[in-house]
Amino acid sequence: MGRHGTIAGRKAAQDSKRAAVFTKYARAIIVAAKAGGDPNYNPSLRTAIDKAKGIGMPNDNINRAIKRGTGELGGESYEPGRFEGYGAGGVAVIVDVLTDNRNRTTAAMKHAFDKFGGNLGAPGCVSYMFEQKGLITIEKTDDIDEDALMEAALEAGADDMITYDDSFEIQTAPDTFNEVNDAIKAAGYEVLDADVEYVPSMESTPTDADVIKNLKKMIDMLEDNDDVQKVYTNCTIDLYE
Repeated sequence: MGRHGTIAGRKAAQDSKRAAVFTKYARAIIVAAKAGGDPNYNPSLRTAIDKAKGIGMPNDNINRAIKRGTGELGGESYEPGRFEGYGAGGVAVIVDVLTDNRNRTTAAMKHAFDKFGGNLGAPGCVSYMFEQKGLITIEKTDDIDEDALMEAALEAGADDMITYDDSFEIQTAPDTFNEVNDAIKAAGYEVLDADVEYVPSMESTPTDADVIKNLKKMIDMLEDNDDVQKVYTNCTIDLYE
């Protein structure tokens, strides 16, 4: 789903896989830096760096990844890819990857889908069930005035703001994401997470316990793969608990 569980749950998952998460974020920086190594003039690189810093990646790692992306340092070359298919119970799944070996990654994706009762499909087979939105997450604290935050977001060009138990989620159009994100930070708010993501417009709610178990296992296997950057589903059940 568009929102990967609670903040506490996501932090715990990241902490348990710290080295793997560093690898994924380094790849994102490498690819983004191909368009230029100065984050002031490369919004994609700035977003990748912000996310890396948000999980505590050391500056040395970040700088090394930037230099690999700009060609100052040698190393593997990664290319973006996207896989689509259905998980157990017909839940729609999109997997974004950065890979240096398309054949290896394709085989790994097919294995994960097949192993847990899903099937890998053709490009476009489920993406029509999603829409791209900029999502900016701010942790809910006592010193944040919800109305003031919403006003700042809307003035910056945001489309909407959703309030959860532990956070605020500001939604934007993809082409206004960077502008709104910068404005929110400039207004003094600490952004916990920000990116353009796939948000389901058609949702699925499985009720069978075995289906839910297989979906969780498949998501775990996918996210354990270093090539995988993000996994999106249209499942309304939190698969990250």
